[in-house]
Amino acid sequence: MPHTSDTLFAPIRIGALDLPSRIVMAPLTRSRAAPGNVPSDLAVDYYRQRASAGLIISEGTQISQQGQGYAWTPGIHSPEQIAGWARIAQAVHEEGGRIFLQLWHVGRVSHSVFQPGGARPVAPTAMPVPAKAFIPGPDGKGTFADAPEPQELTIAGIQMIVADFAQAARNAIAAGADGVEIHGANGYLLDQFLNSASNWRTDRYGGSPENRGRLMLEVVDAVIAAIGSARVGLRLAPLGKGFGMNEAEPEAVFAHLISELDKRDLAYLHLVEPRVQGRDIATDIDPQAEALMQDIRRRFSGPIILAGGYTRQSAEEALAQGRGDLIAFGRPFIANPDLPARLRLDAPLNEGNPATFFGGDAHGYTDYPALADEAVS
Repeated sequence: MPHTSDTLFAPIRIGALDLPSRIVMAPLTRSRAAPGNVPSDLAVDYYRQRASAGLIISEGTQISQQGQGYAWTPGIHSPEQIAGWARIAQAVHEEGGRIFLQLWHVGRVSHSVFQPGGARPVAPTAMPVPAKAFIPGPDGKGTFADAPEPQELTIAGIQMIVADFAQAARNAIAAGADGVEIHGANGYLLDQFLNSASNWRTDRYGGSPENRGRLMLEVVDAVIAAIGSARVGLRLAPLGKGFGMNEAEPEAVFAHLISELDKRDLAYLHLVEPRVQGRDIATDIDPQAEALMQDIRRRFSGPIILAGGYTRQSAEEALAQGRGDLIAFGRPFIANPDLPARLRLDAPLNEGNPATFFGGDAHGYTDYPALADEAVS
């Protein structure tokens, strides 16, 4: 791909969608859902403001009550939640935008306060979890609590989760979303099954890279059967270390998984760069990580979205080098609802306030100014 100054603003087709640019709004948990985990009226404004993205990928949205691990995050499994997302999808479409819902099951990164009947969270293997869950505190604000040791999923429990992903996808399309992104990254349930550090099973879902990738592929296949491959993306985090992930043989795991995914004609693959570990971004190049990303690129023939602390300059460089086809921006979209316009003009970016990232009201959510607002003030 030639390196031109407007590469980031070139149109591209993913699945059944024609996007006006390569600028993607990354999924961003903001913990502002209304009671019943229903997307709030504020969320309608929040997503409407950001509809100039080539594609919006929504905040993580739990496929079931069992899938929740953070306070005030939205679901897509009740009629009220579906109606809430329908208002958001309509608002985004009215502004000419496109939105995929990210389908989320956190697995063991949860707490009994979220689980049906106060049960322990579920996981591939029962073991201590190096994670904290964000739960409602006694003062009505969020607080962090140790994630309890989870219960090991039965085969029947696994099959129920596959069905829940498929139903959540149907619900998202019923709400008017353009598609869904399956969350297979960042130490959550599907990543837990994929990763040798969290999956010690001895049945068909554990052991070999093929077995550990089985649930991921079963979910992908079930969602494709429900809504069609052109509406389905998948997020992965090669070499991710979040919440106890530490894959012993990443080359074998991803060689198998990506080769299988390439057969399924997905709308896209969304990769969290290995240099991103939590909130930290490494500046040194890791030869193993670079080789792994290049191997994934060779094996997957569809569009690839890259996420990882990108600036306009580094995004242009990644596209010019052919590392990926689209770039996901996270935190810059929090504070800059009109981020594509700012990137095109090389305009200054607003700084986000981390104190308002999770939970709260309109402050730090829908009150960041756009360029037009700044020009008037």
